[in-house]
Amino acid sequence: MKPSQLSSYLNHLVSAKLQISTMVWGPPGIGKSSIVAQVAQESAMQFIDLRLSQLAPTDLRGLPVPVPPAKNETAGTSTWYPPEVLPREGKGILFLDELNMAPPAMQGVAQQLILDRRVGSYVVPDGWFLWAAGNRKEDRASVFEMPAPLANRFLHLSVEADFDSFKSHALERGFSEQVIAFLGYRPTLLHKLDHKTPSWPSPRTWEMASRLHQANLPVDAAVGEGVAAEFRAYLAVYNELPDLDAIVAGKGGKIAFPKEASSRWATTTGLTVRSQKPPEVLAVFQWLIAKASEEWVQLYAADVVNQFQRRKQLANLAKVVMKDPAILKYLTHYSQLINQ
Repeated sequence: MKPSQLSSYLNHLVSAKLQISTMVWGPPGIGKSSIVAQVAQESAMQFIDLRLSQLAPTDLRGLPVPVPPAKNETAGTSTWYPPEVLPREGKGILFLDELNMAPPAMQGVAQQLILDRRVGSYVVPDGWFLWAAGNRKEDRASVFEMPAPLANRFLHLSVEADFDSFKSHALERGFSEQVIAFLGYRPTLLHKLDHKTPSWPSPRTWEMASRLHQANLPVDAAVGEGVAAEFRAYLAVYNELPDLDAIVAGKGGKIAFPKEASSRWATTTGLTVRSQKPPEVLAVFQWLIAKASEEWVQLYAADVVNQFQRRKQLANLAKVVMKDPAILKYLTHYSQLINQ
């Protein structure tokens, strides 16, 4: 499934209070743990992320502590003191990341926690969900085979990299528009595992690359030399773009829509990023409808509606753009959403 679909599925588990142990599978770098953390944040729940591959069994089970013998006893007993990181109250998500990278001894302790919602003397509070994540064998990660009894206790969800989900996240977080436009033009480079080099493109490393680019630093260290070279070549496109600020300001009457696909992606993405207010959206819509083909208008419509929805400003947008019959044609799919 797509990252956006995974997020929706997990949110439904939370809203339905289905505390079924859930395992998320997917290649490295696509944001599995970030999605789970976001679900917790959206539900106003606590989030505890345990990287099991970095823990020892005692880090989860706790340490044995001797109990002094009673006066009439000849030998003492011991009790287990669980670690402080495990939740004691409230509600939240206890996330066991890198589960299948943990050695068998560690998986055994995790299995008890997952199957019984307890380990030693520790019991998981009622308001907590137990979810886990791991990489697949085909990703060449250093994983151990998951025991069948453990696997059979999970819901299993597989997630893959998806540009539309990445774009939505990138627009929300203020990623470099050049990075977003480049990946729109070359979506196959969103996630391309390369075992020959430590630097390769993934949603995680593109976020790093965005920050590097915004700081005027080369992106090679994040996404690898080959992909970085393609990205630098694409940046030359930006020297030939139309005046995007003039279009947003409603002064694009004499400006033509670019002919090259790479420039069209850059133009549409740049206009989406700059469309911060309803009058600006109106100006861009009118320009695109007059100058571009339908597919580019639809692309802009989808992105700008999502952008205003995240900001909870759809009502303000509707007051401005829904009065224009030409624009209304492109917002048919979103009319119910906008009129809420």
